[in-house]
Amino acid sequence: MDFKDIRSQFPILDQQVNGRPLVYLDSAATSQKPYRVIETLEKYYKEYNSNVHRGVHTLGTRATDAYENAREKVRKFINAGSTEEVLFTRGTTTALNTIAVGYARENLSAGDEIVISFMEHHSNIIPWQQVAHKTGATLKYLPLQEDGTISLEDARTTITSNTKIVSIMHVSNVLGVINPVKELAEIAHENGAIMIVDGAQSAPHMRIDVQDLNCDFFVFSGHKMCGPTGIGVLYGKKHLLENMEPVEFGGEMIDFVELQTSTWKELPWKFEAGTPIIGGAIGLGAAIDFLEEIGLDNINAHDQKLARYASERMSEIEGIKIFGPKERTGLVTFTIDDVHPHDVATVLDADGIAVRAGHHCAQPLMKWLKVSSTARASFYLYNSEDDIDELVKGLIKTKEYFSNVF
Repeated sequence: MDFKDIRSQFPILDQQVNGRPLVYLDSAATSQKPYRVIETLEKYYKEYNSNVHRGVHTLGTRATDAYENAREKVRKFINAGSTEEVLFTRGTTTALNTIAVGYARENLSAGDEIVISFMEHHSNIIPWQQVAHKTGATLKYLPLQEDGTISLEDARTTITSNTKIVSIMHVSNVLGVINPVKELAEIAHENGAIMIVDGAQSAPHMRIDVQDLNCDFFVFSGHKMCGPTGIGVLYGKKHLLENMEPVEFGGEMIDFVELQTSTWKELPWKFEAGTPIIGGAIGLGAAIDFLEEIGLDNINAHDQKLARYASERMSEIEGIKIFGPKERTGLVTFTIDDVHPHDVATVLDADGIAVRAGHHCAQPLMKWLKVSSTARASFYLYNSEDDIDELVKGLIKTKEYFSNVF
């Protein structure tokens, strides 16, 4: 599939914003949705909307089959060993909290250690802060190199025999760093710890093989990979999930309910209480089909090419500072001298260019970078070099505007 033709499959991109053609450069926050996903959702709600795993009528059977077929698509997408290891959640945040409550609080105690890094998203910081407060465990941070990367030597020093959990993002939503999670998992396991990988920014852009990574848990969200909002995935090794207690209780996750006690269903359903996110899961399955047809390796190469091109073009503008290493995934985070990132985003928006400005849910990283906030342009399969050229024009205009104002 020609990447130049992909844009036409995303109806939202065929519009003007503030009188200018939309240039959407905020896919790290959420991606846009192709016709296939939108039509799949419409078909579910129009033709076979029903609850799953309950009624034996035709609509219920069709909905259940589609829902569980989506689970199988996810299994193949990340190469999990079994659908028993694939749990549907509301997203990455819910998945991380499920691990923190269902596994960490039950298995950690005073003297144990949790290791994360300074670059983590808040959703991979706050749950571990809460676990540490509740259990008496110590929360430790992997240091970063000057370019924002993680050194395996530092990891071997920071991760010790007291470490029980290592939880690291696969790809930074700010720096675009691809972390060596496979090697970190090996170090964690050598010390008797489990490895959790936040794949929110990697699953949309590159091929994932959880068995090759040998991580114990892997989590990601559907809305960043052309799927609907409100759906995510928690992959966990079967023996860990079997020994975890559910964090939500109610219908569909039970086997038998007595007056004083209850027993749980087998995996994966013991973690999916109540009516699940049926339409979201089916829509995620359609998104996976779409991405697989294009090819994750092709998407990864395309996104990295755009990131390199953007870095080169933006570096030509005096006063722009780009954060992160030279080799990065599909985003560029930056500041402009004497211009607040929110002002940058506002001026760009006036020309129909959508970028993110703020701390990107990564305040510890902002402090490490010695800034309060940054602007970020993030790219995906529907973007092209033309979009980056428009961004560069907008940045030059922004810089000139504020030079005249002040």
